Amino acid sequence: MSSQGPSTVSALLHVEVTRGLERGMSPLPIRTLENSMSVSLDLTHPVARDKSRDAIRTALVEKPSLIGLSRAEMGEALVAIGVPERQIKMRVAQLWHWLYVRGVSDFADMLNISRDMRELLDRHFNIARPEIVEEQISNDGTRKWLFRFPPRGAGRPVEIETVYIPEEGRGTLCISSQVGCTLTCSFCHTGTQKLVRNLTAEEILAQLLIARDCLGDFPDRNTPDGAIVPAEGRKVSNIVMMGMGEPLYNFENVKKALLIASDGDGLSLSKRRITLSTSGVVPEIYRAGEEIGVMLAISLHAVNDDLRDMLVPINKKYPLKELLDACRAYPSLSNSKRITFEYVMLKGVNDSLDDAKQLVKLLRGIPAKINLIPFNPWPGVNYQCSDWEQIEKFADYVNNAGYASPIRTPRGRDILAACGQLKSESERMKKTDRLAFEAAMIAGHGED
Repeated sequence: MSSQGPSTVSALLHVEVTRGLERGMSPLPIRTLENSMSVSLDLTHPVARDKSRDAIRTALVEKPSLIGLSRAEMGEALVAIGVPERQIKMRVAQLWHWLYVRGVSDFADMLNISRDMRELLDRHFNIARPEIVEEQISNDGTRKWLFRFPPRGAGRPVEIETVYIPEEGRGTLCISSQVGCTLTCSFCHTGTQKLVRNLTAEEILAQLLIARDCLGDFPDRNTPDGAIVPAEGRKVSNIVMMGMGEPLYNFENVKKALLIASDGDGLSLSKRRITLSTSGVVPEIYRAGEEIGVMLAISLHAVNDDLRDMLVPINKKYPLKELLDACRAYPSLSNSKRITFEYVMLKGVNDSLDDAKQLVKLLRGIPAKINLIPFNPWPGVNYQCSDWEQIEKFADYVNNAGYASPIRTPRGRDILAACGQLKSESERMKKTDRLAFEAAMIAGHGED
């Protein structure tokens, strides 16, 4: 089996079975039989027997993933399966390279690692990609993937959407951080899906890894024939945390994933090419600046508290003054490292010249770029997109006041892949289960 003794193997199996039970199986008594390296379960009742079999099957099939672990965590995981301490630093470096530079998803492809070590890793860990349920390609080259992940407390498998936006000189991947969302912004389709659960660091990173797989963006991979991608350089050059969910309500997992994505010995994306978008979770904005250090985008959409309370309800908890104070305190702000303010253009709601004047006044003193987003309609919504002439007048005023104010070209509308349109079909978990499971609560971003 491996160099481990029976006690170690039994202990590991005990842990894995326990994890399976914690996912909802019946908590049955377990005792390890070290001499025979087997597991004994109390199976006196048929229902208990069936649940126990399911628990063991779940525990053994759902091997922990190495994707999303920090180097220290990966080292601890290797020690736990018996890899000698003196090899840990080397093994972690090897795995890091294969996972994040070469993009492999099978231990058998790690050719500079001995067969015995690869087999040991394969018995205990998983690095396979999640299921791609569907891929849609827009007329403009935008791609949207629907991914399926394990339940992990949600009662059934969950699904999320990820979008790739190709442009001249860059390719931007819009990544989701949650299944559903808690914020219920009135103009956002994603907000109509209640929160199911947070995504893990592994699941956040998996979106980037799969996109690079599909686009031929790892070494020795080929770009699909006919794909619209940047003419040179990386196919995925920028990532934005602007998909499903509020990233700062899943802070620890987002932090871990983005630090791995920006690690210079792995995926090696510059932090200036990573943008985290928030609707305004003020305490976590301070933390994001200190602990993650990527570019910041704010979903603003209104220039006074009364309107923003309606459009972006989190404003009732963190009003504009508190939000903008946090923006002014964001580390290393300069004309070359600006905060992006997202402003969706809603006809007759927030698109007047008086709104433009108040916007300029509101952001005075903050190095900023203001992205004007033509509203993307979705079934059942009552808002309309501002007239194009009005959007241009608004942009002209803001530009003349000294702020870059690009009008974002709508992308992927025909496949509901544009801003605010992402929504999966995952059902909301029971509130009691969610509370028990959860410990706490696009293009045009980043450096060219």
